[in-house]
Amino acid sequence: MWIPTENEKYGVVLASFRGTVQHGLPLEIGDTVQILEKCEGWYRGFILKNPNVKGIFPSSYIHLKNAHVKNKGQFETVIPVEDSVITEMTSTLRDWGAMWKQLYVKNEGDLFHRLWHVMNEILDLRRQVLVGHLTHDRMRDVKQHITARLDWGNEQLGLDLVPRREFSMVDPDEISVTELYRLMEHRHRKKETAAPASTHHLFVHMKSLMSANLGEELEVFFHIYDGRENRPLSERFFVKLNKGGLPKSPEKTERQCTLFVDLGSSDLRKDVYIVVHIIRIGRMGAGEKKNLCSVQYRRPFGCAVVSIADLLTADSKDDHLLKVYACNTESEWYQIHENIIKKANSRYNLSGSNTGLAVALQLLHGDIDQLRREYMVLFARGVSITRKLGFSDVIMPGEMRNDLYITLEKGEFEKGGKSVARNVEITVYVLDIDGQILKSHVAAGSGEPGGDDYHSLVLYHNNSPRWAEQIKLPIPVDMFRGSHVRFEFRHCSTKDKGEKKLFGYSFVPLMQEDGRTLPDGTHELIIHKCEENTSLADCSRYLKLPFSKANLPSNNQTLKGTKESFWITSFLCSTKLTQNGDMLDLLKWRAHPERINDSLSKLKEIDGSEIVKFLQDTLDTLFGILDESSQRYGLKVFDSLVHIINLLQDSKFQHFKPVMDTYIESHFAGALSYRDLIKVLKWYVDRIVDAEHQDHIQQVLKASEYIFKYIIQSRRLFSLATGGQNEEEFRVCIHELFMSIRFFLSQENKGTSPVAQTQAVFLRTFPAVYGELLKIFTVREVADFVRETLGCLPTTVHADCPLEAVKLQCIAKTVESQLYINPESRCILLPVVLRVLQAHMQEQRDLVMCARILTSMLSLIKKEENGTAEPVVSKEVELIVESLLGVLLRTILEISNRPQPAGPAMRLQFQDVTGEFVACLLALLRQMSDRHYQQLLQAFSSKDNLRDFLLQIFTVFRILIRPEMFPKDWTVMRLVTNNVIITTVLYLSDALRKNFLNDKFDYKVWDSYFYLSVIFINQPCLQLESFSPSKRKKILEKYGDMRVMMGCEIFSMWQNLGEHKLNFIPAMIGPFLEVTLVPQPDLRNVMIPIFHDMMDWEQRRSGNFKQVEAKLIDKLDSLMSDGKGDETYRELFNSILLKKIERETWRESGISLIATVTRLMERLLDYRDCMKLGEVDGKKIGCTVSLLNFYKTELNKEEMYIRYIHKLYDLHLKAQNYTEASYTLLLYDELLEWSDRPLREFLNYPMQSEWQRKEYLHLTIVQNFDRGKCWENGIILCRELADQYESYYDYRNLSKMRMMEASLYDKIMDQQRLEPEFFRVGFYGKKFPFFLRNKEFVCRGHDYERLEAFQQRMLNEFPHAIAMQHVNQPDQTIYQADAQYLQIYAVTPIPESQDVLQRDGVPDNIKSFYKFNHIWRFRYDRPFHKGTKDKENEFKSLWVERTTLTLVQSLPGISRWFEVDKRELVEVSPLENAIEVIENKNLQLRTLITQCQSRQMQNINPLTMCLNGVIDAAVNGGLARYQEAFFVKDYIMNHPEDGEKIGRLRELMFEQAHILEYGLAVHEKFVPQDMRPLHKKLVDQFHLMKSSLGIQEFPAYVRASPVHFTNGSPRTCRNSVPNIISPDGGRGVARRRPLSYPAVNRYSSSSLSSQASNEVSNITGQSESSDEVFNMQPSPSTSSLSSNHSASPNVTSSAPSSARGSPQMAEKHKHSRENACLSPRERPVSAIFPNPLDPAQRAPAHQIGDTTLPRSDPNLSAPDKVRPTPSSWSLDSVKVGAPSFSDSVGKLLCPPVPPRPPYSAGSSAKSMRSQSPVSMSRSPQKTTVPPFTPSPTECQSTSLVSNSPVLSGSYSSGISSLSRCSVSEASGTELPAGDHPSHPLPPPTTLPNSVSSSSDEPIRRENKTPPPYSVYERNNPRRPVPLPHSLSIPPQTDPPALPPKPHQLRTGSMKLDGTSDPRVPRPRPLPRKVSQL
Repeated sequence: MWIPTENEKYGVVLASFRGTVQHGLPLEIGDTVQILEKCEGWYRGFILKNPNVKGIFPSSYIHLKNAHVKNKGQFETVIPVEDSVITEMTSTLRDWGAMWKQLYVKNEGDLFHRLWHVMNEILDLRRQVLVGHLTHDRMRDVKQHITARLDWGNEQLGLDLVPRREFSMVDPDEISVTELYRLMEHRHRKKETAAPASTHHLFVHMKSLMSANLGEELEVFFHIYDGRENRPLSERFFVKLNKGGLPKSPEKTERQCTLFVDLGSSDLRKDVYIVVHIIRIGRMGAGEKKNLCSVQYRRPFGCAVVSIADLLTADSKDDHLLKVYACNTESEWYQIHENIIKKANSRYNLSGSNTGLAVALQLLHGDIDQLRREYMVLFARGVSITRKLGFSDVIMPGEMRNDLYITLEKGEFEKGGKSVARNVEITVYVLDIDGQILKSHVAAGSGEPGGDDYHSLVLYHNNSPRWAEQIKLPIPVDMFRGSHVRFEFRHCSTKDKGEKKLFGYSFVPLMQEDGRTLPDGTHELIIHKCEENTSLADCSRYLKLPFSKANLPSNNQTLKGTKESFWITSFLCSTKLTQNGDMLDLLKWRAHPERINDSLSKLKEIDGSEIVKFLQDTLDTLFGILDESSQRYGLKVFDSLVHIINLLQDSKFQHFKPVMDTYIESHFAGALSYRDLIKVLKWYVDRIVDAEHQDHIQQVLKASEYIFKYIIQSRRLFSLATGGQNEEEFRVCIHELFMSIRFFLSQENKGTSPVAQTQAVFLRTFPAVYGELLKIFTVREVADFVRETLGCLPTTVHADCPLEAVKLQCIAKTVESQLYINPESRCILLPVVLRVLQAHMQEQRDLVMCARILTSMLSLIKKEENGTAEPVVSKEVELIVESLLGVLLRTILEISNRPQPAGPAMRLQFQDVTGEFVACLLALLRQMSDRHYQQLLQAFSSKDNLRDFLLQIFTVFRILIRPEMFPKDWTVMRLVTNNVIITTVLYLSDALRKNFLNDKFDYKVWDSYFYLSVIFINQPCLQLESFSPSKRKKILEKYGDMRVMMGCEIFSMWQNLGEHKLNFIPAMIGPFLEVTLVPQPDLRNVMIPIFHDMMDWEQRRSGNFKQVEAKLIDKLDSLMSDGKGDETYRELFNSILLKKIERETWRESGISLIATVTRLMERLLDYRDCMKLGEVDGKKIGCTVSLLNFYKTELNKEEMYIRYIHKLYDLHLKAQNYTEASYTLLLYDELLEWSDRPLREFLNYPMQSEWQRKEYLHLTIVQNFDRGKCWENGIILCRELADQYESYYDYRNLSKMRMMEASLYDKIMDQQRLEPEFFRVGFYGKKFPFFLRNKEFVCRGHDYERLEAFQQRMLNEFPHAIAMQHVNQPDQTIYQADAQYLQIYAVTPIPESQDVLQRDGVPDNIKSFYKFNHIWRFRYDRPFHKGTKDKENEFKSLWVERTTLTLVQSLPGISRWFEVDKRELVEVSPLENAIEVIENKNLQLRTLITQCQSRQMQNINPLTMCLNGVIDAAVNGGLARYQEAFFVKDYIMNHPEDGEKIGRLRELMFEQAHILEYGLAVHEKFVPQDMRPLHKKLVDQFHLMKSSLGIQEFPAYVRASPVHFTNGSPRTCRNSVPNIISPDGGRGVARRRPLSYPAVNRYSSSSLSSQASNEVSNITGQSESSDEVFNMQPSPSTSSLSSNHSASPNVTSSAPSSARGSPQMAEKHKHSRENACLSPRERPVSAIFPNPLDPAQRAPAHQIGDTTLPRSDPNLSAPDKVRPTPSSWSLDSVKVGAPSFSDSVGKLLCPPVPPRPPYSAGSSAKSMRSQSPVSMSRSPQKTTVPPFTPSPTECQSTSLVSNSPVLSGSYSSGISSLSRCSVSEASGTELPAGDHPSHPLPPPTTLPNSVSSSSDEPIRRENKTPPPYSVYERNNPRRPVPLPHSLSIPPQTDPPALPPKPHQLRTGSMKLDGTSDPRVPRPRPLPRKVSQL
């Protein structure tokens, strides 16, 4: 049976449990569980991180822990009874764990590893704390370390700042808000800026000396040197190096590492250096032989210098390699470092090119104890301490130091009978009073232990040596008296075995007779001569002698006159000994009573460090004198005491204040002193008002704190001694003293007067006295003293008076004092404090101090546990609210609205004061109870005052909610703020209901209330969904979900409004909508019904709710774009409102509105989801297009429409879809007109006129059309702009525009354009976004993008989509599936502009535009078998199913893809299919032959392969299969309607044979030698083919025109164009001319061989079913009637576009495979337009003249059409280009054909000889060669007349495709009568020859498409334009009418997308607003 647990409440999981039993709860090791019940070894409970899931688990898996249970019962919570730091560590590590893994995923490796180390470190420390074996101090250090690590991690991970006190987390409910703010601020400041350390330390680690000339041991000395004052700042650090230059004792790190301690901030400057002296120990000369001398000397080696400032900038851990310099003359060794610093290069040089000193240098900051904690390894390993010379900037009491530093400066010695100067060495000894040498008390420096003696340097042959060597004598204080230092001088001979011979000595005693030590400074010592073997062991013999020349009696001239001297400098640094005689005189005052006066006077002149050394002795002396002679010396003693007290105020000695405090408490014994002290103090105070000089009085008042301490302590001692006698007398004295003080304080003075300054001095020190007074007086008495003293201050002081600020500081200290903490004294002092505060805050003065005072006051007010306050506290709150709440609100408003100051320090102060006032306000509001609120609201005398207050407090609350109010990691503070706000708002909403409803309704207050509520709910720190589960749980437990509370309050208040609701419609729709978008279900359920209410009230008011709808739609867009709302919201919005309006009378219109809003939400959500993706893809663009159209068509929102136009434009630019970007921007352009209407600033557009904006848009669009190579569209806009400029006579811009237009024409002709592929994409399934779901689109592919690449791109965009492998329309199961299906295949565009494409002479560059632009319709072919399939010949039953797709908009347009609007299916019969296949193959052959002739091919392989493919297939049964299928009697009988088509097929087959024959002739001419056998084989096979077709001789119509387009396809009407091809290949220029006729295809080579059974399987993908995907095997080389040709011309995929533009295709494409049904149209080959012949290649004139041009015309019978000319197939014939071949499918309005400028007569012909397939010059060529006769049927050899309808209008778009042969200048121009063609033609026009005609009239010809070139509009006379004779035609009497201007073709706006097709539905246009966009 399950029993509720009593004690077993909380535990940790020891081992993972899978929970496989029934009701089992899976557990992970380390989880914490709360236990509810137990039963026989099992527990039931839940994991704390997921309390909703409960289950059972074995008790053996749980380690129980002590816990404290809150709210026992159903909702109990368990808090573990453990150290709060442990609890925090555990929860923090859990939070970090999840985030740590995410760092790895996000590839933030650095933070990942750092955090990992910190987590391990925290776990290790946690273990130490849990074990509990740490000492109290160690535990404190560990906790500090843990919290520092936790804070670091939280900061790195962007988690919240944790308020702490003593390492433990603080519960914000248990402390006041002001205290919480202070804690947060303190932690934030600590984190933000570490206070600069005042003390610094230099760490030095000597590594090695690198030098080529070592071999002797070395001594290295480091010290810090002040280059400004030329003196050392520190003692020396001494390291011994071995002969290799490495430290001698590597195992003892303290001998090679040191810390130069206690450097002040002033020492870190550029002219402070680290100086290193290096001494070698060895022979006298560095190069002497080793065996010469065994004695070792200390000799100079080198010096190195580095500036400390360099260490501040360098990386602190770098090793430094210091250059070592040697001095040029040894006598300057003492100043080598100065020379290096001054860069006196002549005095030193590098001691060796490779010499360097390797040293590690690092500056450390902070006090030494802090460093010991931070650099534990450093100190544990061992480091010597090198001290400063003298005390540090701050002297600590208890610091023991007694160091005497002696510097051996210089000496003057006589030669001593030698011819050369001496080598002098000094040996230093320290001897005690008994003459014994003190062992180990001579130290060369720190680092090495002290020795018994010290040997100086030896300077070679120098009688005036200067050593400048510093030694340290750490002699104990007790041994100082009687000790002396002896210096022995020896000459070091380099001969005589190198002996050191004594020749003299000096000495100096360390202490004088009177107890003073050797004074600091330089001393000239006497050198006492002695013999070499003199023994100095008995020091008493020489101590009686004089030691210094300064101390010699005047009569001792002998010693004074001696030249020999020795100079030393001494410096004592001692905390116990003094060199000051005055100090000693004062301390020994009893011995010399007569000197007391002098000694007291001189005390002020004694150095402070000397006084603090003997502080206690000095104070004893002073009070001793006072006790004995108070009358005589009272004033002097008082002044001396004041001097000492003020000395301790100095920062250097401030740490001695505790010493004085200890003295007063423990050692002070002047029980009678208080009388004298009070008396003198009162005497001074009484003199203040009259005194001229206030300086001394101010010093006295500064010291008043300690004076009162002495007075009170003295009185207490007296009371103890006498049992409390004279108590009344003492009180009277104190009262009198305070009366004097109050009198002087009450004096009114100007702010700068001395008395005012004295008042300020007193006020600064006055609060320090309170604590002392409390030791004797009661709290009330002291409070009265303070109240009266502060109350007597003058109130009418000027605002700028400094006394005001001081008064406030005094109040602040009072509030922070011990006195104010007592509630009893608070009642007395509070009114005074509030009065001063109120005055200052009202005038906005000293706000920082006001905030500090207020903070301190409110920190003391606390509610009790049960939430009620004590009566005293309640009264205080009442007082504060009454006097300060209003002014506090005003102050916060004032500060917040002020501009922030510029400086960072000022800004910090500004933020501080705002934050502190806010904390004060929150603390005050939190302390207020119901009663306080009632009193507050009742206190307002009028409604207006209450209204102002409410508006003010709501505004302040809005400020508090601002994100910038607190730093972003202050979540704790924000939650407390919000809790206070919601509590206050609940109180104030009652006042709102009672006072401002019905007839007293006030819109402004209610609006302010609603506005506050909305921003309250929306603030980021309340969006619990974004927090971690643990943080969310904590917040919900503590505060609940405050958003829901506020939401319910909004709803309740809204319901109270009644008819006043109309005031808030539509204003509150947006804010309320924002609230409903918060992802909190309860909040949404509460708030969404408000919209129904709004609709209802709006319906009542105006009969509709258009306003509600408009506002909802406007707001939805901006809010959802910001990431608010989700699919759940859409469904909830829809369902709640539909349910609400079910019974309304306006139900229908309501449903309509809800449906519109819901549909908009769908699109906005799709849009937002798409925009979250990284790169720009089709999904983003498609989604934007969908939304843009929705705004235009359904919502008619012009502004939103324009916004999304620009968003779409930006997307296109980002994706480099420049053409689409242009079309997009054109949508906005078309909304504007050429008017001067002013437009407001909008998006990125400035304020400008409509004309200016339209001009800017035009220019931008032209630029983008240019970048997208859509130059034809750009030309139209250029013309429109040019017209505008012309109408305004702006010729400068007109000129630019014309030049731009011309440049676009040049680009059309000169630059290559890639032909895009088009793909049809179906999106099926419910998982697609709304705008794609179950729709099909056609997409324009990217450059070079083929089907596979496109398919892969789509699958990348939709990674969850499944690619469908068939092309059939899907069924309903796919449509309704919860999945994504993509169906993709290539489609072929059907151009609309057939007119241009059919016209001859139009270059490919121009045609390519019309082929792939303004495309509405696309085609896709699928082969299938109908009826029974003939296995012998499958072509009989092979049909093609042709699908035509019509789009909603033409491509390209504002998107790369558009939805399919309509599908049409037609079936193509086998016979029609065969005709298409052969037509296409013939076209391919013609093109290759022409390319070969014009030498465009680099090699002949493509032609070879094409011929081989056709001939081989035909021989093996290709064409024969068609004959068998369609030419048999059965077929002709069964299909009588196909007679014409069968004839056409026969014609095409003959034509193909004829083309092949001609192709073989061309092939023979160009075939290389190694391919001759193949050619021979082809010829043989061709003859076989002819015989198999039964062709003996070609019919006349075929012979006459082998390589031109024959007219009369069964389905289309083609233009007949004269053509000539000559295999001898005169040079010409090929143009890439993609073919636009839909059926034209270029087929791959394969063979229609006898393998008939395999043919169809090639087509249908190895399947019998016609519905399946069928595969083609395209090859870029050749093809003929092969198995795949019986399918539609569309089923075969083309070569890549790289091959498309080139004359021949790459070998690598030969065997490409493509899925035929998913492939694009076959690429047509380039059409060829030859250039005029080079002179070298011209045929002889007689040959050209005789050559005839075969023609073909469907309207003539075969015999009439052509007179066969034997020479027409001669290999010497002149070559021409293949003409255009196109199918007229119907025309749409599209840009006219861009024109070319007229040609000048004198154009050079050379430019026409380019081999480029793209560019070609157009100038005609003059020549004497006779004209070329096209055909005997049409004209004689004298002239050439065009009979082609296309040719007749071709001048405006280019010269005809007839051969541009040489034209004779003398040729005739008229057409002979009766020689007209026999078939009807348009009226011919004649063009005069350039020589014989002088007409200036420009020539134009009729044409269906008017030439867009508008140069001739103004009938200006022109120079004659010579034309080749191929274009010479009779002159026309009436020139045709001028075409309309291009912009007039646009109806109202430029329709580049061909919008005139009536079949396509158009979106309704936007109504023009006189808007201002």
